[in-house]
Amino acid sequence: MEFLRLLLLFLHFVGLAVLIGGFVAQLQAARSAPSRPGTAMLHGALTQLVTGVALVGVLQGALDEEVNNAKIAVKLAVVLAVVTLILVGRRRPLSTPIFMTIGGLAIANVGVAVFWT
Repeated sequence: MEFLRLLLLFLHFVGLAVLIGGFVAQLQAARSAPSRPGTAMLHGALTQLVTGVALVGVLQGALDEEVNNAKIAVKLAVVLAVVTLILVGRRRPLSTPIFMTIGGLAIANVGVAVFWT
């Protein structure tokens, strides 16, 4: 089970890199005109969502470790907001402030993960 936890954590980090990398790659376009989030951002956010839920399941179910449910709820709410904004942005262009909100929320989620103990 420890290998599964580490594999999920690895994939969670890959999703984070793809989400934030896709965001940074599109920053220039977002400054000049409304932008549509790219496929990389969507796949990164969905990877984060799926692997995050799976990590909590493995930790609580298989490894009998306790998790901070308040922290997990905040992280889940943030990633759901990110996914929602990305899906809306894939249907119609987003204004620059809304597009920047996606990146800000993604980075805030990293802060929650690191600094909330």
